Amino acid sequence: MRLLIAAIIGGVVLFIWGAVAHMALPIGEMGMKVAVEQDAALSALQASATQGEGVYVIPGFAPEKMSDTAFIDAFTEKYKASPAALVIYQPGGNPALASMVPNLVKQFVSGTLAAFVVAWILALGVFGFGRRVLIAGALGLFCWLAISVPYWNWYLFPAKFTLGALLEQVIGWLLAGAAIAWWLGRSERRLR
Repeated sequence: MRLLIAAIIGGVVLFIWGAVAHMALPIGEMGMKVAVEQDAALSALQASATQGEGVYVIPGFAPEKMSDTAFIDAFTEKYKASPAALVIYQPGGNPALASMVPNLVKQFVSGTLAAFVVAWILALGVFGFGRRVLIAGALGLFCWLAISVPYWNWYLFPAKFTLGALLEQVIGWLLAGAAIAWWLGRSERRLR
C-alpha cells in the first residue's frame, strides 16, 4: 500500500511538473516550430501517405531496398543535401484538438505507473532522502539517454527539442523523486 501511495504522490507531482513545463515555461516546446502553408503541406501528406497512420521518413525508401547497392547510391546522391522530415501522420486528425481530457488522463496514468516503478526501486534499498532523490533523477537521465538521444541521433530531432526533453525528464524525476522519498521515509519511520 505504501508503494501505491508513493506512486500516486509521485504521479501527481510529475503531472503538475509536466503542466508547468509545457504551459508556463518554454521547456515542453523547445525546438518545435509551426510550418507555414499548412494546408498545402497537409494536402501533400494526404496524397503521399498512402499507407495510412504511421511515422513517415521523408525522404525515405522501403526496407527491402536496403540490399540494392545501386539504389542506395542513387538515393544518397539525390537526397544528401535535401531537407528531411519525420512526420507522425494521423489521417483522422488529432482528437486532442477537440478535447485534451483523454490525453491528460493517459499522461497521468503513465506517469503514475512510472512513479510506481521508481517507488519500487527506491524502496528496494536502505537509502536516505537525498540518495533517493538522486536515484530518481538518475532514472530520469537514463530515460532521456535511452530514448531522446537516439531520436536526436537517428531521426534528427532538433538539439533544442532534445535539451528540452532532458530538462523535463531530469527535473520532473527529481521533483517526483523528492515526493516519493518523503513518503517512503515517512512510512518507514511509522513502521519503527
